[in-house]
Order: sequence, then C-alpha cells, then structure tokens
Amino acid sequence: MRLLYTIGIGLYTFGVRLAALFGHGKARLMVRGWRSFRRPAAAGNHVWFHASSLGEFEQARPVLEEYRRRHPDCRVLLTFFSPSGYEVRKNYDGADTVLYLPPDLPGTVRRFLDTWQPTAAFFVKYDFWYNYLGELHRRGIPTYIFSAIFRPGQYFFRPWGRWYLHQIGRCYNHIFVQNDESQQLLRSHDISRCSMAGDTRFDRVHQIAQVAESNAVAETFLEGYEGKVLVAGSTWPPDEKVIAHVRETNEDWFPGRIILAPHVISEEHLRQIEALFPDSIRYSKLNTEHSTLNTKKVLIVDNIGLLSKLYRYADVAYIGGGFGSGIHNILEAVTFGKPVFFGPIYQKFQEAHDIIARGGGWSIRGEYDMEEGDFMRLMTHPEALGKASQECLDYMQQNLDSTEKILSTIES
Repeated sequence: MRLLYTIGIGLYTFGVRLAALFGHGKARLMVRGWRSFRRPAAAGNHVWFHASSLGEFEQARPVLEEYRRRHPDCRVLLTFFSPSGYEVRKNYDGADTVLYLPPDLPGTVRRFLDTWQPTAAFFVKYDFWYNYLGELHRRGIPTYIFSAIFRPGQYFFRPWGRWYLHQIGRCYNHIFVQNDESQQLLRSHDISRCSMAGDTRFDRVHQIAQVAESNAVAETFLEGYEGKVLVAGSTWPPDEKVIAHVRETNEDWFPGRIILAPHVISEEHLRQIEALFPDSIRYSKLNTEHSTLNTKKVLIVDNIGLLSKLYRYADVAYIGGGFGSGIHNILEAVTFGKPVFFGPIYQKFQEAHDIIARGGGWSIRGEYDMEEGDFMRLMTHPEALGKASQECLDYMQQNLDSTEKILSTIES
C-alpha cells in the first residue's frame, strides 16, 4: 500500500509538472517553488511548521508565534503546499524561511530533512503525509498535529485505510483535536496519544479583533447613517444573488447599508456585483467619488486583507461559500459578537454546528429563509439581535486558549 501511495504521489507530481508546461497558473507556481529550493544559513535547530494553504496558516500562526516567543533562539521553517498560501505569505516575517513543501516522495523527503534537520515538526488540521511522517518518526523528530478533525467516513477509518491510520497513530507524538468526537474516534482505534485542545483559529481571530483599527473608508461610507449594516464576506455569485433578491423585495426592513467583500475580486466578478447592486461603489474609488456618496448604499471591497477588520461595522454578517464547496471563516465575524448567516453547505465546519446550536448563527437554503426566517426577526427585534450577539461573544470566550493547551502539553 505504501508503494501504491508513493506511485500515486509520483503521478500527481508528474501531472503538476505537465500542467505547468501547458501554462496552468497554479501548477507553474508550484513547480517554480519546488525548483527554488533554498538551503539554510545554518543547519539544525529549525522548528518546522507546515500549513497546506492560507486557512491552515491562520490556524498555525498563534502556535508558531507563541512557540517562537518562548524559544527565541530557534529558527522557524514554514512550508506551504498550495500557492494560495505561499504566494500570500512568502514574506511572512514570523518565519526565517518560507518554502513550498517538496513532493512526498521518499528520496525527496530524505533530502529535505537532511537539509533542514528540524528539531520538531508541526502540522495543521488535515496534513497526513505518509512518507514525511515515516521519515520523521524514523529519525526520532518530535511530530505533532493540532486543530485536527476526524470523522468516521474518512479514508483511514475504512477497512482499506487501516495501513494509513497505523502510520498516523505511531508517527505523531501527540494529536491535538478540535472536538470530543474526534478524540473518541481515535481512542476507539487504539490511538491514545491525543487530546482535545480546540481550534487555534479562535485564538487567531481574537488576536485580530483585539488590535483591529478603525477603517477610514468604511467610516466615510457609513458617516451619518444610523440604521442596520450587513457585512457580507467571502461571497460568491450565488450568495450575492440571494442578498440582492431579498434586499430588492424587502427594503422596508433590510439593512440600509451593505459592505460586501467578494471572495474573488476579478474585474468580471466586480462588474457582475455592480449589475446586481446599481447603487454600489468600489472601496478603491470611494475617495475619488466622495461627492456622489450619498446615493451609494453598497460598498464593494475590491482588495484583499480587509475583511476580518470590517466585521466590526456589522449588525449581522453573511458568510459566503455555503452554496458552493463550503462556507468560509465565520469566526472572524463571531469574534466581534456578530450573528452570522450562511448557505446550506457547512457540515464539515464544527464552529458552524456550534453557533447554530447556540442561537448565534443560521443556515439558509435561499431567499425565502432570509425573508421569512431569523434574518428578518433579527432586523426587526432589537432584543433578539442583542441575545444572538451575546451568544457569539460567549462562544468565543469559551473557546479561547487552544494555543496554551497545545504548548503546555508539549513542554510538559
């Protein structure tokens, strides 16, 4: 089975290289990243953190930064699998070196570990690289994974995946999981070196909220306005169509101002949004068109990196992605005490289940659910909105300190 796995990784690597030859953007970035392998200025004493993509990096960041604060003499190596993580964070100053993760092939793995000689390795959430894990274990390098989630339907819990589960159980020195269900599942398969530490994203979004500065453009947009505000984050076309329809047919109670931050900010997508919201203005143009601002009721955020700080201006937040592959980060809004709404595809996100159970979040299946359900109730009943907001704040407070739980267990 290990041979079949390695052959599969080899075929995947070949496919990426082939796609790069034909001009596939992400494939070209990955191949270029594999080639631009850098050697450390000094061998040894590197602590290795690996994050698959940008979302996993945000989960890793509190642990990485606190570990470095406690161990200032260590050097940090940060690797990414996906271009969406590396290209955004390749200049991250919290790490000494940022690289693409080389393919999980035995020879490549040995050369990588020979070069960097890590003293410890940290993985995040879903990273189970068979050959890397085996070689780290063979060399006696302490290896951990945190913010992990396990479900009965995953490959390793099927009869044909036990060989992989065995590797996970023997190679990680400790597995830090997000919920009790994951812990019980692992223990039912005789994996005892695990504990529930929660999700480090709570710590990260809390950090962001604590230092979030006011946004001059958003405040200019909302200047003099005293009604309700909807912040819609990481939206896709189906999300935007739902919002536009409900707004058009329910102007009497729908929020009078919308801050909308699409997940994709291509010119084509921005024009689609402007067609749905004719009374909109782009974030990048607000200052130059300030004279017409009194007619603008929708602010389209057409740059990256602002969304997590803009939720502070919301009364209610809408989180995109729930009509596609799955919702985006709801915690960025919840940490400000903002009730959240999202589409029907949220099943893989523990925090979505939790916040629904507490009455601080709701899943909608379309326009009708917003028009006749809890969204309208929050907009028209201040006491309901206040209660939902408090549930969000309480939920955040009860789930902080995952980073401390992880590091204190490791250090003890």
